[in-house]
Amino acid sequence: KELSIESAEDNVGLMLNAEKITLGNEDRVEPEKGAKLSDGMEIKIVRVETKTVEEKAPINFNTVVKKSSRMPNNQRKTAQEGKNGEKKVTYSVVCEDGKEVSRKITSETVVSNPVDEIILQGTYPLMPVNKNGEALPYSRVFKARATAYYAVYGVGRTYTASGRKAVRNVDGYSTIAVDKSIIPLGTKLFVEGYGFAIAADVGTAIVGNNIDVYFNTYKEACNWAVKYVNVYVLK
Repeated sequence: KELSIESAEDNVGLMLNAEKITLGNEDRVEPEKGAKLSDGMEIKIVRVETKTVEEKAPINFNTVVKKSSRMPNNQRKTAQEGKNGEKKVTYSVVCEDGKEVSRKITSETVVSNPVDEIILQGTYPLMPVNKNGEALPYSRVFKARATAYYAVYGVGRTYTASGRKAVRNVDGYSTIAVDKSIIPLGTKLFVEGYGFAIAADVGTAIVGNNIDVYFNTYKEACNWAVKYVNVYVLK
């Protein structure tokens, strides 16, 4: 508020005392208390208050990208949703005539920690083949040790553990043996260097990421021998 004062005092400080106008420890007078009074002088008192304010603030979560060899390199998926944390921030706030003019952080306390967002990025290359002009969708790919076996009892007379006849069909799906605890029987696959296949057989030596690809003849099986190939599990 504004006051009009007539004073016989010599300076600003004495005038304030005479008028019983008190100043707080942080209040400011313009001009200063020692300034000589003069006619028409304007004196401004700035009421200064420093107070402590507490506020909550988010702690932003981080995004972590992890490589996955079980996905193609053009795929990403969220394995874990990110969640912001929270912290309590304490400020020293300076107000002049009721208006904030500055604030300074004096302390921060974590209330809850953020949870990282985890993104899986595929690393293996896209399937290099297609069927009938269309790229085939697949759920995963893995590296396998591939041995070979052949029709010991003659073509068309060799049966698999699933009851199917073992076949080698370069234009369709051929028979392979798998570890059925890894690849369920009946699963359709693509084996690099061999072609499309169906998991239809098992073998005592076929454990883990080992497969046995079927050929009609002993010569074909020998030519294959042992290879390390990518196996695509088709959807």
